[in-house]
Amino acid sequence: MSETTATGRDRHAAAVAHTSTTGATIELEHLTKRYPGSRDPAVDSVNMEIKAGELVVFVGPSGCGKSTTLKMINRLIEPTGGRIRIGGEDVTDMDPVKLRRRIGYAIQSSGLFPHMTVAQNIALVPKMVGWPKSRIRARVEEMLDLVGLDPGEFQGRYPRQLSGGQQQRVGVARALAADPPVLLMDEPFGAVDPITRDHLQDELIRLQRELHKTIVFVTHDFDEAIKLGDRIAVLRERSHIAQFDTPEAILTNPADDFVSGFVGAGAALKRLNLTRVGDVEITDYPTVTVNDRLQEIFNKLRGSGTNEILMLDKRRRPYKWLRRGDLMRAKGSLARAGTLVHDTVTRDATLRDALEAVLTDNTGRVAVTGRRGEYIGVVDMETLMNSVHELLEEDRLEAMEHQHELEDARAQQTHFEQEGPGGEAKA
Repeated sequence: MSETTATGRDRHAAAVAHTSTTGATIELEHLTKRYPGSRDPAVDSVNMEIKAGELVVFVGPSGCGKSTTLKMINRLIEPTGGRIRIGGEDVTDMDPVKLRRRIGYAIQSSGLFPHMTVAQNIALVPKMVGWPKSRIRARVEEMLDLVGLDPGEFQGRYPRQLSGGQQQRVGVARALAADPPVLLMDEPFGAVDPITRDHLQDELIRLQRELHKTIVFVTHDFDEAIKLGDRIAVLRERSHIAQFDTPEAILTNPADDFVSGFVGAGAALKRLNLTRVGDVEITDYPTVTVNDRLQEIFNKLRGSGTNEILMLDKRRRPYKWLRRGDLMRAKGSLARAGTLVHDTVTRDATLRDALEAVLTDNTGRVAVTGRRGEYIGVVDMETLMNSVHELLEEDRLEAMEHQHELEDARAQQTHFEQEGPGGEAKA
């Protein structure tokens, strides 16, 4: 893809984001679901306020009611008590079909209709609400471009012709097609492989930065919650809220033992999920392309002062790591030489993603790519380890401060016990 085309599409995506509907507040008041024949409610009097443009993650053990709570927001499951307000409007008694057309919904395994093309799937809700055909065609192209799929290549395909990750992207495009202020996502990335899941998470972070929707996201994976959420609601049984706070606050100050169980060991490493690759130094690295001649590649490697070089494919995506020994053994062809790039990260990936990718590729660095997989630079192990050490030092200082506070409190208590309430020493 030419740089001109990519730049034009970026401007187009920015224009789409600028004109789209932004998020709306969601208020849940004593929201309850009780199933006939059950002694206890499945969801018991949930009170929560979600800010406009906020991404809130529900996380909790299986069966705690998080998906039920989510589905009551768009009334796929009808509440038996309480109120739901979206943008200040009480939607509890609204026609549920009309309500769902105003709320995007993305689920695990995408939920695409197999007999419809990608374009027809995305166009479904805009068609239902009466958009004109020309506007629908333009919107399908906008949405595919927004989720990183070439409209010319993908809109005529059927779901069976897509990979799992591509299906999920189309599912998100369909959920956003009618420009809803609210997007509900029920474990949408749970059925794809870990690498694809990381990239889909990065894509959601990028989309949210552009669109500012209100997103409620359900997951059982606490690391995913930390990576994605502006705030996380840790839910107990019957959707009782154990803690509703920012990821950093939950990691550093869990409310109780139940929440601590979700945080688990290695809180400092989990905090790597709070820092993005774009927040640290991305450095350039010597590159060649598959079209370069062997002698040109050898000369560039020799002049680079490094022991390896990154080969890019015809679309300037990371392809292979080539070392000096690979070139010496190439004998005129690089077809079997070098090590394939197994993983890359985007600017929106977390430092934990980057660390895992470095360890997977075993090269001491990971390539950073743009929206369409094009090479941007690299992040190396030294940068990542410096970040880990900084987090560990922060944790050490916080632990020392907490210990000093406990000692001061004990000293004050001892003084009070010795002096008595009147300030005089006890006899």
